[in-house]
Amino acid sequence: MASRIIILVLYGLTIIFFGIRGMRKTKTFSDFLLGGGKIGPWMTAFSYGTAYFSAVVFIGFAGKVGWGFGYSGVWIGVSNAFIGVLGVWGLLAWKIKRMSTELGVTTMSEFLEIRYKSRGIKLFSSIVIFIFLIPYSGAVFIGLSYLFKYSFQGIEYWHAVVFMGVFTAVYLVMGGYKSMAVLDMFFGMVMTLGVIMLLYFTISGADGIGNITQKLSGINPRLTSVVGPPGVWPLFSLAFLTSVAPFAMPQLIQKFYAIKDKESIRTGMIASTVFALLIGGIAYFVGSTTRFYLTPDTAPAVFQGGGLNVDALMPALMRIVIPDYLFIVILVLILSASMSTLASLVLVSSSSLVKDLYAGFIGKNSSDKKLTMLMRLGSVFFIILSVIIALIKPDTIVSILGVSWGAIGSAFLGPFVWGLFTKFANSYGAWASGIIGLAVTLSMYLYGFSSPEAGTIGMILSLIINPAVSLLTGGRKEKQG
Repeated sequence: MASRIIILVLYGLTIIFFGIRGMRKTKTFSDFLLGGGKIGPWMTAFSYGTAYFSAVVFIGFAGKVGWGFGYSGVWIGVSNAFIGVLGVWGLLAWKIKRMSTELGVTTMSEFLEIRYKSRGIKLFSSIVIFIFLIPYSGAVFIGLSYLFKYSFQGIEYWHAVVFMGVFTAVYLVMGGYKSMAVLDMFFGMVMTLGVIMLLYFTISGADGIGNITQKLSGINPRLTSVVGPPGVWPLFSLAFLTSVAPFAMPQLIQKFYAIKDKESIRTGMIASTVFALLIGGIAYFVGSTTRFYLTPDTAPAVFQGGGLNVDALMPALMRIVIPDYLFIVILVLILSASMSTLASLVLVSSSSLVKDLYAGFIGKNSSDKKLTMLMRLGSVFFIILSVIIALIKPDTIVSILGVSWGAIGSAFLGPFVWGLFTKFANSYGAWASGIIGLAVTLSMYLYGFSSPEAGTIGMILSLIINPAVSLLTGGRKEKQG
């Protein structure tokens, strides 16, 4: 226990060091939000990958999906790597960087305003971003807190939530994107080492994959088949939600505003894809072994009250398969993944509040220094709201993330993707796709559909409605970035 605390303290001091270092180099609003727009390929690759994967994937998704789908859950990790990473980098990266330079925009809301010549759509998008990234951030805090609760005897859940909230605020408020990008390299290396170690001990603890496969087949043969017991549609909706939403997730799109140049994109794309395939593939495979390792006898806390706490599955499994003297590495792995994700979410949400809402509609002539200060205050405000969500724990991690990604994806896929790639998409199509996609997603969720299913339907509608309405209303030739 003492050694874990010492290593965590050293880890925390390292982050604070880079935060202070970043603060000294953060002179302007652009420095704080985008690192001055001069971030290299490796930093961007790790920054994208670590923002994509967090405690939400390792704790919530890997556990629940692995328990329900078995081996077929790995398809989600593969889909994330080749669609959510390779596809996004290959199709969007350079267009976004070029657009941001030519139009002088630093946020998605600013792009939508200029592209569709609508201040209203800027207001709508900035509000949606701020509101629906809060539950995502809350879900990350929930995942981290479960891990801390299982890692340190006697620690209360709310202690872990509050500690992580304060720690994230201090680290990010100091340095902004500059400190975050440097640390993401460190986080990415820790994550790579951690997942390889997790895979090794999971397989060796079972005396080989064959034993895992045999036991899972004995429980239900479909747990080792191409499609797990829930069926094709639930698997598809999970893969679609987590792989297609990144095409319009502001915290991931932001990485391309900050990348240095076109030459950096090819290197960053390959590195980020390999990283995602490794992290996602291993996380979902390990999740599938929860049925092999966990029983009411080996993990009583998971099965308390005759139910199943899906968010506790992965922390319980890790406690069993990882030797005690190495468990700190896994703790730092999840912490690293989550810190990067939290930092990305906080920066993007704060920018929607400060740059898009305040500077766009209220304080139009605010100085650069004032906006940077407000960004820091906005970051703290966002973290406080996220911590409150984590303390309330309104649903499982998968459901909370599904609502967040589904809402943002359905609101922005149609307007952003069609606006970036075509000249005919107009404001009528953008408004219709954003509002209808979001309304359908939220309505389906409220009527009892799972959040991944609701989000998938909403995103598909958003992609279909924009071109359809734009063509029906005559389209409009507009200059593209």
